[in-house]
Amino acid sequence: MVARMAKRSPSMSEPTYFVLAALLDGPSHGYGIIKRADELSGGRVRLAVGTLYGALDRLAGDALIAVDSEETVQGRPRRYYRLTEDGRRAVTQEAARMEQAARVVMDRTSPAAGIAPA
Repeated sequence: MVARMAKRSPSMSEPTYFVLAALLDGPSHGYGIIKRADELSGGRVRLAVGTLYGALDRLAGDALIAVDSEETVQGRPRRYYRLTEDGRRAVTQEAARMEQAARVVMDRTSPAAGIAPA
């Protein structure tokens, strides 16, 4: 007999996760998202401008973010992006998935389990 695994949504990439997490604090423009993602990830996620705008286009196409407003700064347009409810739900679900996955290991390697972390 073959066991069937429950169908689940694929995990999101770390850069996507931190882009969405950066927007939890409210709307931001591209450079602000890059800086916040870097801060939130402890420097692990360093987004190049081209990578960020490709991700923003994809996330907007998936309705996870939306353009909140636009302004012109030094003659250049600046767009501010915000999370949609679907985006907030997606990043929250991903955080819960990662927490559950981490708990599987942490519970088994805790001193209470008799195994000290390395």
